[in-house]
Amino acid sequence: MAVQVAPTDMTVLISGESGSGKESFSKIIHHLSPRKHGQFIAINCGAIPEGTIDSELFGHEKGAFTGATDLRKGYFEVTNGGTIFLDEIGEMPLGTQARLLRVLENGEFIKVGSSKVQKTDVRVVAATNVNLLNAVNEGAFREDLYYRLNTVPISVPPLRERGEDIYLLFRKFASDFSDKYKVKPISLTPDAVAELLRFRFPGNIRQLKNIVEQISVLEYETREINAAKLREYLPQDQNNQLPMLIGSNKKPDKDFSERDILYKVLFDMKKDVNDLKKLVFDLINPNHGEHHDYLKDHGHLFENMGTFEPRPYKAHQDGPDNFILSVKGKADPYEANKVEDIPHETEEETLSLEIKEKELIMKALRKHNNKRKYAAQDLGISERTLYRKLKQYGLEE
Repeated sequence: MAVQVAPTDMTVLISGESGSGKESFSKIIHHLSPRKHGQFIAINCGAIPEGTIDSELFGHEKGAFTGATDLRKGYFEVTNGGTIFLDEIGEMPLGTQARLLRVLENGEFIKVGSSKVQKTDVRVVAATNVNLLNAVNEGAFREDLYYRLNTVPISVPPLRERGEDIYLLFRKFASDFSDKYKVKPISLTPDAVAELLRFRFPGNIRQLKNIVEQISVLEYETREINAAKLREYLPQDQNNQLPMLIGSNKKPDKDFSERDILYKVLFDMKKDVNDLKKLVFDLINPNHGEHHDYLKDHGHLFENMGTFEPRPYKAHQDGPDNFILSVKGKADPYEANKVEDIPHETEEETLSLEIKEKELIMKALRKHNNKRKYAAQDLGISERTLYRKLKQYGLEE
């Protein structure tokens, strides 16, 4: 596919695991294309800070930002007539993605700090080791850019799925290092070849190349490697072909903040308060109806509070039997067959975020003996945020 698409100017998206050789395919495409005499630049989008990637790709004018003391040409201007390989394209910021889309659509770009539209004729080959379609669904990658890049998709399989290619690449690297270090190339016995083909190579070609280089340098006495010697260079905890466990690649929600945590705590508290109100009403109302299993119906309200058991008592002389809760191992707060009505005033529940937040902070500080570090961890916020909140509510003392 790479050879077939090379003579055209079509955009290519190469996908595959890290170390599987995606950049090699981009070089194949460039060197077999009419642009082979032009410049080829490989750029790792994940290695350039978000604040400077626009300047790196499209250039900037003098004085465009602090530190921009001179005019700078970007990669798209420098490689005019050549090929740009954008590795880890999934790490590119959304703002830069919009600029890249314009280059792909119209061949136009604007330098940072300039209003002048410039033209460029650059072929783009992109690569990724993540599922870009999932990134599109999560809002981390532009859908229009995905379909523009995905004109010709090439999927590079991991090394463990390439069969005899593993041994072929081993011999290739052995020959390369033989020329580099001026030594006889290493070779493998048949049992060593079988051992090599059984290994998973989670690091793909990059890992294979490192292993071959180690053996080439260290085994200077014996150049024919058997299975036992090869196993010394293969990580033992990876020497199997068990299926790889695939975990979730979802990134934490960047918008999740301390306010969201407080909302969750408040809603949970409100639900518990409402359940407690209903329970108390059922207990003190003589005409509430038939007996209910309160522990079963409201058990979640008494978690982590000891062991409870029902004890019958007479709420009123002629009223029906009711049930109260007593804690094992603790004094019963009620005298037998005697209930005293205590008048009280109902305080209206406040839903003020600031009041609830202040109460939670004070509670956490009391719990951890005013140690801010542990209180902040318990609240799920940073220590700096806790200090700011203490200053805001006048709780610094």
